[in-house]
Amino acid sequence: MSTRTMKQGVLLFVLIHCLGCGHGQVSYSIPEEMATGSLVGNIAQDLGLDIKRLKAGKARVFTGDQAEYIALDTSRGVLLIKERIDRESLCGQTTPCALHFQIILQNPMELYSVTVEIMDINDNPPSFEKSDMNFEISENAVVGARFILDIAFDPDVGINGLQSYNLNPTENFQLNLKRQQEGGKIIEMVLQKPLDREKQKDMVLVLTASDGGEPQMSGTLQIHVTVLDANDNAPVFTQHVYRVSASEKSPKGTRLTTVSATDSDDGSNSIVTYSLTRSTVGISDLFKIDRHNGEIILTGDLDYERARNHEFYVEGKDEGGLSDSCKIIVDVVDVNDNSPIISIISKSSTIAEDAPSNTVIAMISVNDPDSESNGQVSCSINENIPFAIKSTSNRFYSIVSDSDLDRETNAEYNITVTCSDEGVPSLSSRADLSLKITDVNDNAPVFEKSSYEASVLENNTPGLSIFTVTARDADWNQNARVSYILEESSDNGVPVSSYVSVNAESGVVHAVRSFDYEQIKSFTFHVKAQDGGSPPLSSNVSVKITIQDQNDNAPQVLYPVQTSGSLVAEIVPRSADVGYLVTKVVAVDVDSGQNAWLSYKLQKATDRALFEVGAQNGEIRTIRQVTDKDAVKQKLTVIVEDNGQPPRSATVNVNVALADSFPEVLSEFSDFTHDKEYNDNLTFYLVLALAVVSFLFIVSIIAIFAVKCYRWRRQRMYYKSNGHLPVIPYYPPLYADAGGTGTLQHVYNYEVYRTTDSRKSDLKHMRPCSQSMNSLNPTGTLTLPHVQREKLISEDLDDQVSLPEISLALVLNECLSLSLSLSLSLSLSLSLSLSLFHTHTHTHTQTHTHTHVVTALSLQLCVHVYNSIFGFILATFSVLHAHYAHT
Repeated sequence: MSTRTMKQGVLLFVLIHCLGCGHGQVSYSIPEEMATGSLVGNIAQDLGLDIKRLKAGKARVFTGDQAEYIALDTSRGVLLIKERIDRESLCGQTTPCALHFQIILQNPMELYSVTVEIMDINDNPPSFEKSDMNFEISENAVVGARFILDIAFDPDVGINGLQSYNLNPTENFQLNLKRQQEGGKIIEMVLQKPLDREKQKDMVLVLTASDGGEPQMSGTLQIHVTVLDANDNAPVFTQHVYRVSASEKSPKGTRLTTVSATDSDDGSNSIVTYSLTRSTVGISDLFKIDRHNGEIILTGDLDYERARNHEFYVEGKDEGGLSDSCKIIVDVVDVNDNSPIISIISKSSTIAEDAPSNTVIAMISVNDPDSESNGQVSCSINENIPFAIKSTSNRFYSIVSDSDLDRETNAEYNITVTCSDEGVPSLSSRADLSLKITDVNDNAPVFEKSSYEASVLENNTPGLSIFTVTARDADWNQNARVSYILEESSDNGVPVSSYVSVNAESGVVHAVRSFDYEQIKSFTFHVKAQDGGSPPLSSNVSVKITIQDQNDNAPQVLYPVQTSGSLVAEIVPRSADVGYLVTKVVAVDVDSGQNAWLSYKLQKATDRALFEVGAQNGEIRTIRQVTDKDAVKQKLTVIVEDNGQPPRSATVNVNVALADSFPEVLSEFSDFTHDKEYNDNLTFYLVLALAVVSFLFIVSIIAIFAVKCYRWRRQRMYYKSNGHLPVIPYYPPLYADAGGTGTLQHVYNYEVYRTTDSRKSDLKHMRPCSQSMNSLNPTGTLTLPHVQREKLISEDLDDQVSLPEISLALVLNECLSLSLSLSLSLSLSLSLSLSLFHTHTHTHTQTHTHTHVVTALSLQLCVHVYNSIFGFILATFSVLHAHYAHT
């Protein structure tokens, strides 16, 4: 059967079994030469693990520095063949042959040991190192003479290894298998029938070596025998076994031992030559023998870790072809020539600073191939770090945290693991691990100052950067990313967000608007620094902004008022003494500090020798006596200047009239020109005032006449309906006889009330001071006393006044009342017009004085003319009324 058929047959009867599942250790048995991807075992089921745990723990296979033959399928939880396994290459003749590896899981870290025994299959036939052998045998060789043959080599073990030899043909020789005490085998070809060179000079025999596998496999060796003449004594070694020890560090050329064999023959038949048999592969690379003296010399490097001893055979042959053999055993003595091998099974590159103690950060395995004390290893880590190393099992260690971590104190640790053996001298190895401490948001931002104060000049540009608040967070990355937030508050009822804004990233405080020192001097707000952790931490700081004054306001002149509409002149009598106070320039500056300090200077003057201005108080005084030669019109220009940098100023013009009378002032100021716009406005207001007065006058006349006619008609109808009319004197309402003279006193009191803001006037017409004999009843009707009324009625009845006389008296009475009402209405209207005119001209009191004066005099003249005319009419009607009343 072919090798492939044999493998397939073996695979059909593979026994996969779990040898032990306790204490985190599982064992399997599989045949060698299984195909890639073949199933080894269900590791998840055997370890009692969930598939999800394998995936979450990132389960993997750790084999150290060995080749990785087994793979882990985490999705199914099974072990699979990753690479074809050749037991002979892996273990050689060592039995049992097994693979040892670990299953590593993380989060948390766990370690499981797995052993996979590799079962041998019969995949190698026995083979000889050489395909043929040559023997020269004397024809007189005695029956029983022995000839050592090469041993076949089968890499398989057990029943699959070499089991038997067969020699063919067997006429002259038979095969003898000789077992040694040390466990080795010697194959001898024994002469059982004398040779006859004359009958057969050369013979060819075939030695077949067979194993016990299924199917059985074999190898052959051809033996060529040349028959020589007689040599009847074979060499004999002094020892059957030579045993020697050699250090694994022995240099090449070291003489290990010397073998010796003797031959009883004489002459050339007693000369023995030595050679190494080809019974063991690789022996010729390590040793050689001097063919003449039998000295065995080391030609290669011994390695205790690869082979603890070496066995081979030496053949001694005489020239007659007879030979003998002996066994050489070289024991290799271990030397501490291997440093411990540190393998990192699993490690974490980071650990949180709030991780609890005994958190596993790494697992390592340590192996030293030396023996006894040379292979005993102990491990340690560097000091003064918050970590410790613990031995979990033989050759395995864990590195764990053993105290609190603080990233802000130390953000990274370099852990050095040192493992030393107990050899002399001791050898050690080291491995370096780098571990970073991940940040936890355990620090709030801290401002550089407990409070901030800053200033900004007024009239700043909106968006101006005032200053910067800075906070530091000892944490890292997102936890240290500080954002600045303006906390909502108000200053004097105004939200601070309308004053400033804060850049969330840089902490720069910007002015939202332009500040005015005259409106706000300072304000305070709070800025919160908040990190980007979860949950975020924050801190607050108080910020005070002070507005600095600038000289941005020029002085404002309050008096004298300067407008473009009219001209005001200050009158100084020519008899004024030196130091006479002409006027005072009053000015203010809304700035503060030295920016509001004002000084007054006389810039221009018609006569500088006549006036001076107080530098601090702005008072204009005469500095000499006024003379007749001085011009009436004096114009002064005063500069009011503040103390700012640069200074600001205002100019005021003061007109001074040197005169003792008002007409003189008018004659001097009559040449002032009037601008067209103002004349048009003045004409409009005059026309409007006259129109209003005329309208009120006409309406009053119509109303009064209508009322009087209506009353007169009612009275006539009353007389006609009754035939007799009771004689009851009629007095107009609100009419009083003054002093019994029948005339009115022309005494009127006018109280004028003016308001500064509205510039309107209220005119109140007061009752005459004299009191008549009439009294005013509670209803507001002026009547005669009751006794006098009775007396008048009785006298009228007695006198029997005729109806025409009564009617004429009533007409005169009505005319007198009408004249009085018209006079009062016209006076009131003209006075109202004059008041409106004065109100209008009050706002133009500096450049048109002459025009206003003339217009005012004209209106007043109209009032006097109207009053004179109606006074005459009233006087006439009063005389007539008195006459008829008397008669």
